[in-house]
Amino acid sequence: MATILQIETATPVCSVALSINGNTIALKEEAAQNIHAAKLTLFIDEVMQTAGLKYADLDAVAVSKGPGSYTGLRIGVSTAKGLCFALDKPLTGINTLQMMANGYMSQNPNYEGLICAMIDARRMEVFTATYNCKLQEVEATNAKIVDESSFISILESNPIAFIGDGAEKCRLVLNHQNADFSSFNFNSAANMSTLAFTAYNNQNFEDVAYFEPFYLKDFVFTTPKNKAI
Repeated sequence: MATILQIETATPVCSVALSINGNTIALKEEAAQNIHAAKLTLFIDEVMQTAGLKYADLDAVAVSKGPGSYTGLRIGVSTAKGLCFALDKPLTGINTLQMMANGYMSQNPNYEGLICAMIDARRMEVFTATYNCKLQEVEATNAKIVDESSFISILESNPIAFIGDGAEKCRLVLNHQNADFSSFNFNSAANMSTLAFTAYNNQNFEDVAYFEPFYLKDFVFTTPKNKAI
């Protein structure tokens, strides 16, 4: 039996779940800007109490490793690593975009097209990857600036479900009969359960000492312009 604590902080959603053998048994999440530092450990305590479990009962910790928000990822990964060090438990990292695609398939089990998960970056840029209905990678994780020509060749021969907050801003640009858009939130730690269980069974663990989030792009520091006096 595998009891896994799951953490998702790659987007504005702060989400924590507990699963046993790939089945979610407790979930606490909230979508808001800049709440991860204040809410994450509280949510972890709450799901443990809801499930009636002690931290020693955990078999592993899983964390959404990115891509996504630089600050959110650092908070989630550092918290997961701290728990693994303290509890001497293994850590597994789950690609955030694959987690989202897995969530879409759990809601649409008969869907046979492609799933393009998108996380809003800035302007018309997204972090994205495309999967088939078996969650096999069709297009690897990348940063893409979306315009009218994006995905045209693949849309001609495949229906594609575009999901995530990045997809919402691309809705008007990607105007094609094979393009479908979902406004449902798939950035939930509950969508990690089956993926984390598979990783645990395959002993696909991270080196806790050296594991870093998958930022995809370097963080860019910006300095506000001085206001005129």
